[in-house]
Amino acid sequence: MATRTKRPRVSGGWPAPGPSLCPALRHPARATAPPAAGPVPLFRVPSPKQSASPARARRHPRGLPGAGPRHSAQLSQVAQPGGGGEPDSDPVAGFLSWCGRVGLELSPKVAVSRQGTVAGYGMVARESVLPGELLFAVPRAALLSPHTCSIRDLLERERDALQSQSGWVPLLLALLHELQAPASLWSPYFALWPELDRLEHPMFWPEEERQRLLQGTGVPEAVEKDLANIRSEFYSIVLPFMEAHPDLFGPSVRSLELYHQLVALVMAYSFQEPLEEEEDEKEPNSPLMDYLRMVATRPIPKGQEIFNTYGQMANWQLIHMYGFVEPYPDNTDDTADIQMVTVREAAVRGTKGEAERLQLYERWDFLCKLEMVGEEGAFVIGREEVLTEEELAATLKVLCMPAEEFREFKDRDGWGEDEWEEDRLTVTNIPKLKASWRQLLRDSVLLTLQTYATDLKTEEDVLSNKEAYAKLSWREKQALQVRYGQKMILHQLLELTS
Repeated sequence: MATRTKRPRVSGGWPAPGPSLCPALRHPARATAPPAAGPVPLFRVPSPKQSASPARARRHPRGLPGAGPRHSAQLSQVAQPGGGGEPDSDPVAGFLSWCGRVGLELSPKVAVSRQGTVAGYGMVARESVLPGELLFAVPRAALLSPHTCSIRDLLERERDALQSQSGWVPLLLALLHELQAPASLWSPYFALWPELDRLEHPMFWPEEERQRLLQGTGVPEAVEKDLANIRSEFYSIVLPFMEAHPDLFGPSVRSLELYHQLVALVMAYSFQEPLEEEEDEKEPNSPLMDYLRMVATRPIPKGQEIFNTYGQMANWQLIHMYGFVEPYPDNTDDTADIQMVTVREAAVRGTKGEAERLQLYERWDFLCKLEMVGEEGAFVIGREEVLTEEELAATLKVLCMPAEEFREFKDRDGWGEDEWEEDRLTVTNIPKLKASWRQLLRDSVLLTLQTYATDLKTEEDVLSNKEAYAKLSWREKQALQVRYGQKMILHQLLELTS
């Protein structure tokens, strides 16, 4: 039976294959970015499902062909901090000059500036912008991808040997080569990158600090999977390839540390070709346009910084993939997870004797057969909706139904569409659920809360004490916001199930 998961639980930071890097100027912050992070790319589109606001990418091509009309005169319009600065010594001026050479179109209504931005360089409206107006357009040839880099022929010949779980190896090799190539086409773009040793993704935190600050949030587990995959990919595929081509990859780029840093950049600042259908297993579409276009989706007042959103992402995903979060309660897309095996554990604790326990595992195995649960899956709860409503409803129903009903249910191999509609599970109807369902859900929430190192009151005490909060490090503040947002959702569930 097909599931209706509205927003699936992402277990790691590595999306589907085929990312490219778009040369623009800074990340699309939806919250305060890491302090002194430096200039980073502007518009990133992490998946076809995620829209941009107030700007959106009409399409996100992965590659190639030629540049279209050039509007280099527009690219000289740079808002200089304080009205001064020598263009030749300014990396932004050099970057914009390069944009003109490669055919990047920039609207005369926008400018690149450090003033009026959240952090570092940003794009600011010089004049009011109307919905539908073009902000900028990047030709395919200017996109940094395996198809446009200077070693594209080699990467294409060795494509089979470069296959990996992430699908990112060709792009990362392109980056590794171009970074050390003296005449790289993208050198002005690299000049605006953040300092790689100051990235704030949790993968760069010491393991003890990551576990201490983010225990229970799901981030440490996701990071550990990423680090294991990165290390395996580097030593089994990337390093042997670079060593086989020493003329193209000098000793300075044959580094696992640098590879980690580039993975983080790709994780945060790359984009992918959207799919016709929201199916991860389908191959990306063939390119349809010559340009990546960014257009306004709503009015943008003069002087306002222009952002592209990351889409519907919980704070644990934001900190994992981008290195920052939104303070509570700003992130309306925040979620809390209840591990599927936690619900099973809560149900097991409620059994009386070995026979009941064995019957419960039989029910769990049947749910696995229906693909409703899994050992590494999670039920995802938002502030106002259950994002995995079908899976959670099915699990509560099967684990709590009488024995005779389960036998009939199992003989029918599940239930039909009409029966599913009768068991819709939303946040608002949780108090109306059967008592046994509410109790199992409540027990599962209580077990989940035990996975955190601190309780909700401890977090509230710190957040309500401005002096205490100010003494926290930047990482401690970010982690606190992740924990607090999740616990607020879980405590809401406790109230609804009481």
